[in-house]
Amino acid sequence: MRGNPEVIDYLNMLIGGELAARDQYLIHSRMYEDWGLNTIYERINHEMEEEASHADDIIRRVLFLEGTPNMTRDDIEVGHDVVSCLKADLALEYHVREKLVQGIRLCESKGDYVSRDMLRQQLEDTEEDHTYWLEKQIRLIGLIGLQNYIQSLM
Repeated sequence: MRGNPEVIDYLNMLIGGELAARDQYLIHSRMYEDWGLNTIYERINHEMEEEASHADDIIRRVLFLEGTPNMTRDDIEVGHDVVSCLKADLALEYHVREKLVQGIRLCESKGDYVSRDMLRQQLEDTEEDHTYWLEKQIRLIGLIGLQNYIQSLM
């Protein structure tokens, strides 16, 4: 089924964001594991798998629309400690959220309701799971202190 070229281009741009999120979560999860922070390692590794799934869904949609997926990843920001990792991941999620909202609007305007619904589901994951969890972690650090937070992750 031939899709709208603007929607295909936008979906291709979204692939880059999902691949960046996947890779950033991958490196951060491995850093947490190396630091002995197994609880946060498991959570961030799970997030990495979800981002890979989001990228896969968009790639499949682009192929269905007879487009060629663009696998060029956006830039990532690798943290150097727990706080900088969490803040980098949260900034990335805010960026992805903004792009998903714009994509939903575009799909709606072009009458591609299936792509719109796929992006809505990804937006829900981004807002209610990824972003909310990261915001809570940063808030917890402020409430209980970094050392107590880190100890709780061991």
